[in-house]
Amino acid sequence: MLASGPPVHYGTMSSKYGYFRNIVVTGAIALGLIFVFAISEAVANPLRWAVEWPNTDFTKRSIKWDEILSGGPPKDGIPAIDSPRTVTVSKVDNLADTEPVIGLVINGKARAYPLRIMTWHEIVNDALGGVPVTVTYCPLCNSSIVFDRRLGGKILDFGTTGKLRNSDLVMYDRQTESWWQQFLGEGIVGVMTGQQLAVIPSRLESFADFKKRAPGGDVLVANNPGLRNYGANPYTGYDSSGFPFLYRGEMPSGISPMIRVVVVGGEAWSMPLLRDKGTVTKGDLVLRWRPGQNSALDTRTISEGRDVGNVVVRRGTGDGAIDVAYDVTFAFVFNAFYPGKTIHTN
Repeated sequence: MLASGPPVHYGTMSSKYGYFRNIVVTGAIALGLIFVFAISEAVANPLRWAVEWPNTDFTKRSIKWDEILSGGPPKDGIPAIDSPRTVTVSKVDNLADTEPVIGLVINGKARAYPLRIMTWHEIVNDALGGVPVTVTYCPLCNSSIVFDRRLGGKILDFGTTGKLRNSDLVMYDRQTESWWQQFLGEGIVGVMTGQQLAVIPSRLESFADFKKRAPGGDVLVANNPGLRNYGANPYTGYDSSGFPFLYRGEMPSGISPMIRVVVVGGEAWSMPLLRDKGTVTKGDLVLRWRPGQNSALDTRTISEGRDVGNVVVRRGTGDGAIDVAYDVTFAFVFNAFYPGKTIHTN
């Protein structure tokens, strides 16, 4: 989760959390002390929240208050994009073929949402093919999920709370100011508690792959190119670190917490397994991996990130195959939200 100020350095990760002030930690003991301090400063404070969120019904919730941590920024400190600007694929000249985008196709209309922009805004309220959608990306979880924002006869639009749960983005809808868990698409605080957003299948893919399957599509571009350092990764080295940031839950067993996994419903497959096999099947579910996509959480410049590959998940074969909603996230995230569920590693 990012704030709007200049980067603050935390080890090798360039973060923007308000309670770190130009700290460079050396040594495991010092790192542990700083981490404990950060957690203590970020813990839940419902009384303070009620002042900032007077329209949120805090009597309704499905989670424990101490599961919520402050990510540093205030409400809307990370600004969602509400009036997205797009250009056709042929007019894009600053996006490398290997850069990651969230590729979305609805009713014959196609749009790509580059992570170089999503990293800095996390939420885009949009409409595509006649369907109101919210496109989301949580950098700390590498979780990219698209939701249908129609619910109960309303069209919702979303912003960022500045809060995290299990290191994952907590969103809010502007209609009721209820809080939502990005990873689950589920209302967790407020009148929308227990409500579920429908997930729309999308692909986390390279720009080259998106162009190949949607040559007539368009691409999200920055409304104000000078507003953020688009194309830069403020979390340098995060996905090769040994542990997640602002997370205090259980770690998965048998797999490093920062290994990417492909999640389909309540089941997950490790990225190394998929990379080694190329194709994994379960019944009529087919998961495929191939190279050619930069990590958005590796080097300072996203287009220079190491190759983590492209994943496509479909159900069925041949002309009858259809895309299935999936998420490429970290093992610790899946373990946090699906405790006790298996991550396939072989």
